[in-house]
Formats: sequence, C-alpha cells, structure tokens
Amino acid sequence: MKKSLDWAYDIAGTTVFSPLADVHQVTQRIASKPPATAGLMAPAPGLRFVARQPIFDRSENVFGYELLFRDGVENCFRSSDSDAASRSTVDSSLLMGLDLLCEGRRAFVNCTRDVLLKDYITLLPSSHTIVEVLETVPVDEAVLGACQRLKEAGYLIALDDFIANDPRDRLTEIADIIKVDLRRTTHLERAALVKRYGPWRRRMLAEKVETREEFVAARSQGFLYFQGYFFQRPEVMSTHEIPANRINYLRMLQAVARPEMDLREIEKIIKGEASICYRLLRYLNSAIFSFSSEIHSVRHALSMMGEREIRRWVRLIATLGAAQQKSTELVLSALVRARFCELLGPRVPHGDSDLFFLGLLSLMDVILEIPMSALVEKLPLDREIKSVLLGGATQLRPIYQLMMALESGAWEESAHLAKQLHLSESAVAELHWQAMQWGHQVTSGT
Repeated sequence: MKKSLDWAYDIAGTTVFSPLADVHQVTQRIASKPPATAGLMAPAPGLRFVARQPIFDRSENVFGYELLFRDGVENCFRSSDSDAASRSTVDSSLLMGLDLLCEGRRAFVNCTRDVLLKDYITLLPSSHTIVEVLETVPVDEAVLGACQRLKEAGYLIALDDFIANDPRDRLTEIADIIKVDLRRTTHLERAALVKRYGPWRRRMLAEKVETREEFVAARSQGFLYFQGYFFQRPEVMSTHEIPANRINYLRMLQAVARPEMDLREIEKIIKGEASICYRLLRYLNSAIFSFSSEIHSVRHALSMMGEREIRRWVRLIATLGAAQQKSTELVLSALVRARFCELLGPRVPHGDSDLFFLGLLSLMDVILEIPMSALVEKLPLDREIKSVLLGGATQLRPIYQLMMALESGAWEESAHLAKQLHLSESAVAELHWQAMQWGHQVTSGT
C-alpha cells in the first residue's frame, strides 16, 4: 500500500501523512491530489494513528509537538469520546515512542479528567511530556491533586484554550504554559491575559495562528510559543497495533491485586501476551528509567522495576489496553516462536540471553511494520539477541535458524541444525509441538 501512495513517507517504518508540505520539506501537498484519492485512504485493520502539530518559539524553531488522536489518515477525529481519544494517544505514543514522534522534543499530550485521575500520562517520561489540561476539565480537588502530583513528578503543565475568566484559574498557580486561542479571544483580551499571567511567570502560547501578521502581533504582545496553520497543519503518523488477548489483561490485574505478589505468575502472563511484553520493553527503555544495563529477560525487567512500580505499571497498561483487538495468527506465530526458543533454553548454550525474547521479537518488526534495525535500537536488549535479529553470526544463530526451519517445514535443514545443537530430531519435534499447544492456549484464553 505504501508504494501506491506517492505522498506518504516513512520514519523508521512509521508512515507519515502530511496534508501540507512541512517545515522540513519532506512531503508533498495532498491538496494537489484529486478528490478520488480519498477513496484509496481506507486504513488497514489494526493501524493506529496519531497526528502531531509543531509548536514554535519566538525564533521560529520547533519547541515541541502537540499529539492528537486520529481515527484514520484523513487527519480528523470523528468520535465524541474525548476520553477514549486521550487514552489512545497515550498508548499510541508508548507504542511508537516519543523519540520518534517528537524527534527528541517535548510532547504536548491532551488530557481529560479521566486520564489525569488515572495517571495514564505517567506511562510517558516526564522529561519529554507536557500535560495539556483540556478546557473541558472541571477543576475540583481531585483534578488539582492529580496536577500537583504530576508537577512534583517533573511534568510540565499546560492549560489548553485559556480565556478570560477561565474556570481553570486555580490551576494557573502550578501551570507552566498557558495556551490562548487567537480565534476565541480579542486582541485586548490577549493583552490582558499576557499581562496577568505572563510572559515569563507562565509561558504564554498563541494557538490557531494562521497568518504572519497574527504571529508578529502575538510575539509583540509577549507570547513565547506559537502554533497554527501558518506554520504547519497536523501530520498523521501511523503504526500497526499489536493485537491483544483481553483475558490476559484481566489476569494481570488479578495478579497484582493480591497482597503477596507472585512475580513468576506475572512473568508467565507477560510472556503470554506479545502486546504487554513489547510495551514493557518500550517503557523500560524510556527516559523514566534511563537504564544503562541490558535487559536479559522478563524476570530481569520486573526485578529492576520493583514491586510498587510493577503494580502501578500493570494496572495502567492493563486498563489502557483492555479494549484492543484479540490475537491474530501473526501474534500466535510470534508466541509459538518465543515458547519454542524458551523450551530449547535448558538444552542449548545461550549465555544470559532470554530465548523467549529472541523468538517473540523475531516477528515484531512484521507486526509493527518497523524495520528490525529500528526496532532493536529502541529496545534494551542484550548484544547477542540484537546481533542475531540483525543477521549476525552469534551462538544464538543456530537456534534462530532452527526455529525458522521448523516453521517453514524445511525438515532437512532442521535435522541438520538439530544435530549441530546436539539435539535429537524427535526432541525438537516434541518441543515445537509443546510450543504450538501453549501458543493456542494463551491466545484462546483457556
């Protein structure tokens, strides 16, 4: 599909659609396409979309990006469920990674009351995330407390669509950025808002800037940041969803609700759900932790998080992802590969590498439509696993080749590889059968 859309381009495998040429001049104008092109734009099942719109400083350099939920490549949001949109933006940002979405700059993430109170935003690193409180959020003690907690955790707070006599005035004491809509305010009202709240006590951001004259006028009034069609329209980025088995989310919630948490049980559930496993790795690779060491296994990852953080993370990720699609055959194949490699573990030399990770990630590039080179770069994997996934000749290579040979029915090659690993053909066949049985069990929820 990508090749047929000559106005689409890729950033590390994540497709980007831009309605107007952006500041980097890397896209073409969609406006020049005939109306019939829209008929080609029906998204494939399982795609996730996020739009980003840049925010500029007074020198017209990009300061950050506002991330917006989109339900397709048409660059619009049709649903009236703002809570679902906000949750989806957080989860899609976790899947794609803020480093890719925002190119190392700050991400402005729209937050509803539900997202604020349930701490979903804390799945994203505070060093790169600005909590944008929507104008529809009523400011009560619960919301005020949630914003204070986020502020203490290092997040910047922005107030969206702020106007004169705004009911969120109580939040201005802890807000870092106040966004003012040029379409909803007059020149005099904006001057009064800047005088009262800015320009340096709280950084003022002018949004809906549509002409250079408006930009110059807002800058002269004391606004520090600017956003609008004058600079760039939102551009849509997409990635493939990792289908999830919802029963595993419920099992995880039950596991962390017990007074005595069983790490082995949680490890087992995570290994049975590709979407959870991938999100765990992305989460640990974020700036929240800044781990310098490599992650060797799911158990290793959990031990590095600690019990309190495990409980918090599981509750957030399980609640956030409970509505995703059920497992597909592609995810089933990834789980079978992972389990087969894991079963081989006690029988073959593999150092400290987690063979479950090896099998699972061998298909994750296909599931997400991200090049393997970009995928492994984003995950805190040990060198052996990274090398073999990129085609390197390591001690894990024969294990990887055996897994592939069995899946493709290359019996002569699998027999040769089994002999090389000092395994009998019957033992290998038995382990592969067990892996297939396990894969069907975890994806069926039995």
